[in-house]
Amino acid sequence: MFCPKCGTENPETGKFCRSCGTDLGNVSDALSGKLAKPAAPCDRRGRPISWDGIITTFFMGTAFLIVAIVLGVSGRGQGWWFWMLIPAFAMLGSAVAKYVQLKKAEQVQPSGFSGVSQATLNRPRENPGLPPPQTQFVAPAESRYKTGDLVPPSVTDSTTRHLEMDGEGETMTLPKV
Repeated sequence: MFCPKCGTENPETGKFCRSCGTDLGNVSDALSGKLAKPAAPCDRRGRPISWDGIITTFFMGTAFLIVAIVLGVSGRGQGWWFWMLIPAFAMLGSAVAKYVQLKKAEQVQPSGFSGVSQATLNRPRENPGLPPPQTQFVAPAESRYKTGDLVPPSVTDSTTRHLEMDGEGETMTLPKV
């Protein structure tokens, strides 16, 4: 893998860049697919906050408020209509708090990548400063160094030279003396 900061090639299991010391833990996690997904915002009880929960809580608080006002105006509440305001304001306040929390979480980590496919996200960035991801193998034409002269003679050259050869070029047995 290549360092995202300086472009130095590092081993796949490296934790830090050999050249500049940048932490490569997130890079190796992202390449292997082990990158942790950001957690969804949760309420006090640990339940995830969603838009349908916010809307439900808001309308339930509004319903309690309307029932309390109708009971207070009509006179049927006989003094207990006032207690209906407690859950009404609690639910409205809870809905507003969840709305603010969800909006803050969306600003930090936008969840909607409209028009972006998974293939586009997995494609590596093109950086002219880094070497190409895969290079073509180019075989050397001819070495300018003649290393064949430096190789010592084989131990078996003098021993197998005395064997008889058959018509196919394979050795058969030792010649009879």
